[in-house]
Amino acid sequence: MRTPGARRGGPEVLVILDGASEPLGAGALGAGPLGSEPLGSEPTSLERAATPALDALCAAGTLTRVRTVAPWLEAGSEHAIPALLGWVPPAPVDRGAIEAAARGIEVPAGCRAWRVDVRVALDGARADAGAVRESVGEVLARADAGAVREARASADAGTDADAGIGAVREVCGGRGASPRFAVHALGGHRLLVVGSAPLPTLPALAGLTLHAWPQGVVPPRLLGADTVVIAAPGAAAGIARLMGARVVTPPGATGQPGSDLAAKARAAIDAIADGAARVVVHVGAPDEAAHELDAAGKVIAIEAADRDLIAPLVATVRAAGGTLRICPDHGCDPADGRHVAAPVPCLTWSAQGAPSSAQRAPDFAQGAPLSAQRAPDCAQGTPRSAHVAPRLTERAVAGLPVVELAQRERVAA
Repeated sequence: MRTPGARRGGPEVLVILDGASEPLGAGALGAGPLGSEPLGSEPTSLERAATPALDALCAAGTLTRVRTVAPWLEAGSEHAIPALLGWVPPAPVDRGAIEAAARGIEVPAGCRAWRVDVRVALDGARADAGAVRESVGEVLARADAGAVREARASADAGTDADAGIGAVREVCGGRGASPRFAVHALGGHRLLVVGSAPLPTLPALAGLTLHAWPQGVVPPRLLGADTVVIAAPGAAAGIARLMGARVVTPPGATGQPGSDLAAKARAAIDAIADGAARVVVHVGAPDEAAHELDAAGKVIAIEAADRDLIAPLVATVRAAGGTLRICPDHGCDPADGRHVAAPVPCLTWSAQGAPSSAQRAPDFAQGAPLSAQRAPDCAQGTPRSAHVAPRLTERAVAGLPVVELAQRERVAA
């Protein structure tokens, strides 16, 4: 067990390629809990992408096949990223709490946050949530009217008629058109509503549907300031803050295609130089491109991560005597934009040399074994062919046993 703040054998660096993995054949999206899927002939985005830095690391590292999404959960970053950081959620995670933490939006005592997705009713495509933020506020304000009338009716006879309204407003510090709710545009198709439960039913607006994520469990504080997470405002940043890590958002980091990955690389190198024991860099562009059904854009995003982030990190991790891991958090199929829960390929490379046959790949969350069964070194062979260099792909690990992520122990406050 590692004590908080301790470093063993150099820093551990994890690069999360959000949504980079994909199913390998027809029917893979509906694969069973063990994540076994038929092997198709069409290349995945990881296979199509030119990734010389990853390929070089694979030649001296270890490939494993990791389950990042527990069988009882739906595929999504809110479930996979906590598992990679050392907490396997026992139930669906509260996405509203994550989004509020990611952006530093205060949720007053007695209130909660709801993430609301805005989509086109006809085809389910993502819509511009910012364009309907005011309309959603008006819907909530109308729902508040009933609460205001009730508050007035319950006010003691002879007191100020507005006292009841003030009491409603003070529940969550509400100001503006809606006494009980504040509506924040998060970018893209996402809104965040903060207020007191229950959230009124949100009707369709001008051909758009509004979906509020349900309440869920909140990630516990298991990490310390010696873990640095570099991410744009979003799921990774919010999860990291809730779990106690230090979050760095470099200028130009958007989580979208075209995000400044070189800035993230510089931030990671600075964190290593400052003595961080664990550094996590989140790359959101592959997932976002897949949601937009942009298969070519997803390949470009993976290639950019290889060129602008992973390649610059190698020299720093080598000089620090550390470990570098590259792993998708889950899959996302650019054919339909849906998340995939199947186990993902994971590459672990150590500056100290590839693990011997008696060793096992380290668990990023604990610095402890992932599994009692270790996958073969990349340099020793490949599941596909003895004449094809192994790569970080779904096909390369398809025949390997599934590795289960371990829970991290709670750190002292």
